[in-house]
Amino acid sequence: MAVVAGIAVGVALDRIAVHTLVRPTPPSPPSAGMAAAPANPAPQPGAEPVYRVPLEDSPQRGPKAALVTIVESSDFECPFCKRVAPTLKQIESTYGSEVRFVFKHNPLSMHPSALPAAKLAEEARAEGGDARFWALHDKLFALPALDRAALEKAGQEVGLSAAAVRTALDEPRHLDRIQRDQNLVSSLGASGTPSFFVNGRKFVGAQPFEAFKAVIDEELAKARTLVRSGVAPADVYARTTEKGATAAVAAAAAPAPAPAARVALRTDDPVRGPQAAPVTLVLFSDFQCPFCSRVEPTVKQIRDRYGDKVRIAWKHLPLPFHPNAMPAARAAEAARQQGRFWEMHDKLFADQAALSEPTYARYAKELGLDADRFGRDAAAEATARRIAEDMQVAAGVGATGTPTAFVNCRRVVGAQPFESFARVVDEELTRAEGMEARGTKLDGKFYEKICDANLASPLAAAR
Repeated sequence: MAVVAGIAVGVALDRIAVHTLVRPTPPSPPSAGMAAAPANPAPQPGAEPVYRVPLEDSPQRGPKAALVTIVESSDFECPFCKRVAPTLKQIESTYGSEVRFVFKHNPLSMHPSALPAAKLAEEARAEGGDARFWALHDKLFALPALDRAALEKAGQEVGLSAAAVRTALDEPRHLDRIQRDQNLVSSLGASGTPSFFVNGRKFVGAQPFEAFKAVIDEELAKARTLVRSGVAPADVYARTTEKGATAAVAAAAAPAPAPAARVALRTDDPVRGPQAAPVTLVLFSDFQCPFCSRVEPTVKQIRDRYGDKVRIAWKHLPLPFHPNAMPAARAAEAARQQGRFWEMHDKLFADQAALSEPTYARYAKELGLDADRFGRDAAAEATARRIAEDMQVAAGVGATGTPTAFVNCRRVVGAQPFESFARVVDEELTRAEGMEARGTKLDGKFYEKICDANLASPLAAAR
């Protein structure tokens, strides 16, 4: 089963889930046939551990006397790192000299251009100090792609010679510094990107500005208290983190998920089947997840077996470690806005190896969509928000991996065989018949009513 983030996102994290404001907990072991999602939680004020993160000679932006230090562990090719960049700029403009940023490299192996970009950024730092590093940092995150030509051009635009750029990209220069950063953040339990330490407090994923602001404001209040007690502003970071953890602190084990959870549907959710169907199966899924692909024939078998007795509803849960999942979700959303979600859905799952922007455009043409509108809608911020809202719903109901299904709000985790789904569907049909016999109307509100029954007694469905 695969998992979602950031609200990133959460996060191109190789370990976190959704961008949600929940406390990070270690993911439960994934069920068979399920991809586990990384956790992308925002910290809750005052409870999480503080880490002692050495700044060393890492690139810094902001004064040493800043009362809040944000250590950023990032990857120049990570889409979630790119997504959080405007938020970091908003923090800089809002707090000015009260906040400084420190950069730690963590180029993930799944991003082929991340390491060359990191080496080039280190070459900029070596030749031009922190100012040149940050100039290139901003330029790299602004680029639509990090191919060789784009990297060479960016390097030269910040003042590196063509020879220096080629040397940085082609030779193993700066690898020791990059590996040093990676070893550090990994030892602190921040192996995914983006990860942050706000005065030592771990903060994972592409969280919104408001989530950062809550932690920064709390840390500013603490720092001002220290300054009033006689601590020099330049010593606040060291004093705040001096007793911090130097290795990952294990969080308490998460409780087992409830057997049922209320999954709210919205009017624009893609559905197959009538609104008044006695059984509604809500599927949280990811177009690149292999287990999600594996469960698709089972879902079709359910539709063929039960017909209008079952309604299928789709919820997006693109996992951060699947680089094509979010773009594919955007393409599906753009198709939905022209009334062709399920046709695009079927094409995307038909050949997961082909997922790419040219493929989405070709599918749109084959489906007769308005190509210009499709492109605009796929790229629109509103589309990203729509997907993020599904991811937030997933986090709220404990859907931490994909595929996760809820059959009349009863959880079914992973790419289970048809027989497993059929048992739950049959139980729900029996319960629905009983409710109808007692006077409950099989109408557009029936889903909410049968969910109420399952939440009250989720394991007693076959009465």
